[in-house]
Amino acid sequence: MKMKKTIPALPVKNIDESVKFYSEKLGFTAPYYDDGFAKVVRDEIEIHLWASSDESWKNKGLSLVADPICSGAESFLAGTASCRIEVQGIDELYEEYKKQGVIYDTDTVVQEQPWGDREFPALDHHRNLLTFYEEI
Repeated sequence: MKMKKTIPALPVKNIDESVKFYSEKLGFTAPYYDDGFAKVVRDEIEIHLWASSDESWKNKGLSLVADPICSGAESFLAGTASCRIEVQGIDELYEEYKKQGVIYDTDTVVQEQPWGDREFPALDHHRNLLTFYEEI
């Protein structure tokens, strides 16, 4: 037995907006998407985006406290995920994403970590955290 690949699945409110963001800002292409799901790829990286757009929870009132997740696609889940993406050429990618305005904040730089890589965080438009890293 051998595990071979992982594909992060990130919750987003709107698939069309997300495909546009991942394409225009992050350089991904979308070989497939519909109203509820998108597959975006760049080089060897594949990310799945799923529609977290159920707004019915807003009408639940106090029952939301007792039963906060019903459909699993509640809109408040969008932007609550993260993933780490290994890259080659971290400094070049950092500069690309800095120009696109997707770096976590203005003080963010590529940092060397004690666990043996250099990394920087970026956010998608729903605030899912994407950490890009390169092994030292």
